[in-house]
Parts: sequence; C-alpha cells; structure tokens
Amino acid sequence: MTEEVIGWDREQMAERAAQDIPDGAYVNLGIGIPEKVVRYIPEGREVIYHTENGLLGMGDAPAEGDEDPELINAGKKLVTAIPGASYFHHADSFSMIRGSHIDICVLGAMQVAENGDLANWSTGNPDAIPAVGGAMDLVAGVKTINVITQHVTKKGYPKLVENCTFPLTGVGVVKRIYSDLAVIDVTPEGFKLVELAPGVDFDYVQERTGAKLIKA
Repeated sequence: MTEEVIGWDREQMAERAAQDIPDGAYVNLGIGIPEKVVRYIPEGREVIYHTENGLLGMGDAPAEGDEDPELINAGKKLVTAIPGASYFHHADSFSMIRGSHIDICVLGAMQVAENGDLANWSTGNPDAIPAVGGAMDLVAGVKTINVITQHVTKKGYPKLVENCTFPLTGVGVVKRIYSDLAVIDVTPEGFKLVELAPGVDFDYVQERTGAKLIKA
C-alpha cells in the first residue's frame, strides 16, 4: 500500500499564500514555489507584481506560442506583462526595493528560525553554489517578508528551527510561513500555528518542527 498523501501540494501552498495578499499590494515573488502565487490572486483583487530585473506589472507565464524571449522574471522564467506595466533600469528596480516601496515579498527558504531569521541562499558547504540574487536587498527593504517552503528537507530534517545553521539572508525578517503542512506566524514568543493543512494535526507538525510550536 502507498502512504496516504496529506497536506498541501506546491500549487495549493501558493494558492493559500495568495489569499493573504491584500488588494492594491505591490508584491515581489522569489524563485521556485513563490512564482506560482501570481496564478492565484482571488477574483476582484488587484495586485501589482514587481520583479527586480526591471518590470512592474508582471503577469503569469505566457500561453504556448505567445512567448517573448526578452520578457522574463529575475529567475529567467518567461512571463507576461499586464496592461499598464512599466519597464525600467535594474538600478531603479532596486531603488524601489531599498526605498521600501514594495509591500510584500514571498520567498523560498532553506531554514527559518523561530525569531524570524531567514537562510535561503547557501548551505555554507565549500562546494555550495551561492544563489543570493536580490534576496538580501528584499529582506532589508520590503515591508513584509513571507516564506513558502516544504516543512522538511528531502532527508526529513526540519526547515523551521530554533536557530539557523546556514548563512543568514536576513535577521528577524520573516513574518509568516506557508509550508505543505501548515501556516505559521513568527511571533515574539516563537512559531505560532495559524492553520493546519488538510489531514494534518498539531502533533504531526510539531514532530517535524525543530522548535516549539505554539497552538493558536
């Protein structure tokens, strides 16, 4: 018998994160699962997506046959531009980020500590390929940092921990985490459960979390 699959898949994680983005927000999406958030903004809600390579008004991936090889996001993925979108210099894009003009950023993570520290650019191993991109600017300049990540690594190690062991991207920056098992807030008291994914109970999440989890 195959093991029953519980929790959210990647698309559902992105959809859940999208539900919490308010109308009128300016949002930057990190590489990987966060990129999928653009597909799931609730009907009737306007969200303007920013990508640090110079586009404000980013849309979803293009339909087959409509690809423009010069229209990509920061992860080099093909995207579209919504009506009214604007293009600008890379430096201007980072001025928007560093000037705190972006409301929300949704990033991936290797580790998140219970105080909100984020590690998402390197494992620190000598052979690791650094992939910081614009993440350090984003966590320093964007008003709200949320994370989408699998709750544990492929080897089963917790990604939500007491203290990060990987090199930090930012200190005390993460506000909310969307994993395949739960939605969790980072509070002054530590990780606080907001919502459980379908088929998941509190003890199941706690067993896979490397820090104390507070019940809502």
